[in-house]
Amino acid sequence: MDGKRLEYKGEEALKELEKSTVKVDEVQEDILKEILKRNGQTEYLKQFMKGSTDVSTFKRLVPVITYSSICPYIQRIANGEDSSLLSAHPITEMLRSSGTSAGEPKLMPSIAEDLDRRTFVYNLIMPIMNQYIPGLDKGKAMYLYFAKGERSTPSGLPIRPVLTSYYKSKHFKCRSHDPFNDFTSPDQTILCTDSRQSMYCQLLAGLLHRNHVLRLGAVFASAFLRAINFLERNWVHLCNDIRSGQLDPSITDPGCRSAMMELLTSPDPVLADKIEAICSSKSWKGILCQLWPRAKYIEAVVTGSMAQYIPTLEFYSAGKLPLLCTMYASSECYLGVNLKPLCDPADVAYTILPNLGYFEFIPLGNNGSLVEEEEEEEVTRSKMVDLAHVRLGGYYEIVVTTFAGLYRYRIGDVLQVIGYHNKAPQFRFVCRRNVVLSIDTDKTSEEDLHKSVTMAKKLLEPYEALLVEYTSCTDTSTIPGHYVLYWEIVSHRSTMNELTRLETHVLEECCMAVEESLDYVYRRCRTFDRSVGPLEIRVVEPGTFELLMDLCISQGGSINQYKTPRCIKCNSTLDLLNSRVCGSFFSPRDPIWIP
Repeated sequence: MDGKRLEYKGEEALKELEKSTVKVDEVQEDILKEILKRNGQTEYLKQFMKGSTDVSTFKRLVPVITYSSICPYIQRIANGEDSSLLSAHPITEMLRSSGTSAGEPKLMPSIAEDLDRRTFVYNLIMPIMNQYIPGLDKGKAMYLYFAKGERSTPSGLPIRPVLTSYYKSKHFKCRSHDPFNDFTSPDQTILCTDSRQSMYCQLLAGLLHRNHVLRLGAVFASAFLRAINFLERNWVHLCNDIRSGQLDPSITDPGCRSAMMELLTSPDPVLADKIEAICSSKSWKGILCQLWPRAKYIEAVVTGSMAQYIPTLEFYSAGKLPLLCTMYASSECYLGVNLKPLCDPADVAYTILPNLGYFEFIPLGNNGSLVEEEEEEEVTRSKMVDLAHVRLGGYYEIVVTTFAGLYRYRIGDVLQVIGYHNKAPQFRFVCRRNVVLSIDTDKTSEEDLHKSVTMAKKLLEPYEALLVEYTSCTDTSTIPGHYVLYWEIVSHRSTMNELTRLETHVLEECCMAVEESLDYVYRRCRTFDRSVGPLEIRVVEPGTFELLMDLCISQGGSINQYKTPRCIKCNSTLDLLNSRVCGSFFSPRDPIWIP
């Protein structure tokens, strides 16, 4: 395909989207042909295709894989062997996945032109938004973005998260000419790898520009809420900086100091008093609209496991700011966009863009499980479905083939087809396939867990209490083993320390509500087989999940990509959670089970 198409912006980018989604089958075949033409002589493909570049040969002989199969090739390149093991084009960097969805972080090969594909997706967002909310070029965006420190492979290739790669690229740095990309945060504050100093300066810049801000956001809802929590703890210091016109001495990063002193040109006691009056209010309900009165929406991922943050975001905006999910991306490959960004978060559908990579799909059962209980590495190639031939309502696991050297690679995301744009399927993100709780024959997916917790947390509402974060594990130290949920709860009418005084029966009923919402097999194991013990909720002290994020970041994770893991197996993480438990509650009776 013509690489120039990826450079389109504005209306031209929308026209390219329309053109590619009308001819999905043709565009996808062209993409695969181009990948095979380029990379057919790589060591990886030659072992299966014997030098052929035929599409049908690829589909017949190249296996569907997970990371364990491609990892040895990636490690060899990282150690200094030639990129031609996987890609005809030089691999310029290794993209480090967050590792918080499931398992350990992974390294994904990336070539220079991958940045063009990612930028094409970013260039689509504002033209799409402008169709629904005009005038967004007349103000600023307070987007809280964070770069992560990088390291190198033994051969000298940079290792960094995909978003850090983008923030350091010329594509991001040259956005100043685009009025839709006028951010409150100076680049130096985004690129600062000290997350506290970066957060402090970006919030300070956002407050200084408060009357010009039209958009609020972060990559994930969790990062945006972390910023609000940071603001709650530090607004006094931020007001002092504005009042005095001097930056807090705790900000020592040279880039941050230089950039922020260009904004803090003189004392502004009027602005400081205004922000102080807002932040010193007893309740922070609706505070986002008070601090940034012209803001029109919050942009962040609130689908999948991020959906549980919606009530908290709605509290801080008093329900006045729409929550927008604009794009679907991963470290492996950018995938699609939401063409109806103002829809309810529960109705978000991502249109997969056929010009970004080659996409195939593994058909799944109606609950997102593998058909016929196939093993991870034993997916029958003949069952794979092309992008143009998925069926409406069907559940699939997405498989990608990229120019950078991933071939029929299972990302691990479960999607459901819920509509079409032209001939391009639109998908609802369901969950990560490999995040489950299991004691016996029960298998609880991330989506099942989220649904059950969503039902149970409603029992807290009469007490004006809110579940702000949760995770889970299986405890097999008991006989039988049982599920454990860690809940962090805050109240909007009482102090945080009083939350532990919620009547015992309320949390016990929450345990029951979770169990009653889990599937038939789980309830059978609990009630009939007795192979699973009563579910336990451990209430943790306020701030626990922020410490959990800090732990992940200290171990090399990225604040941009951090997603609270919904199932935890790491001993150090469990030790942290268990050290903060202030109350433990069990289901008082068996869930209902009808044979």
